[in-house]
Amino acid sequence: MKKPFGWTLTFTTLLTSGVIYYFVTLSLYEPSEDLYNFPVPKNAELVQENVHGKSYDWTPTSEENGIPFGYELALKANGWKKGESDGASTYYKKGAKKIDLISSTKHLNILKGK
Repeated sequence: MKKPFGWTLTFTTLLTSGVIYYFVTLSLYEPSEDLYNFPVPKNAELVQENVHGKSYDWTPTSEENGIPFGYELALKANGWKKGESDGASTYYKKGAKKIDLISSTKHLNILKGK
């Protein structure tokens, strides 16, 4: 009788941890209406914007490593599909909408795709 209880407890713990991580990760980002509701980190500081997109200062991003895994999860959870990459630039698509996400050291550019 101890084995089924142990497996159930382990499974429940893993499932609960996964759900908590998922929702905490999603709560760190908010959709930007100007950018087709593309999720933007809540703690990113807007430094520039124009008709093509927005630029943010955001410490967790870098050109070498791209965006944090949690941000990738949030994008995927919001229906954005990762496309091709070219250097620091990665394209994301949701339906007919495209976003060019450019990550450099402590800086993030989110541009409307063509």
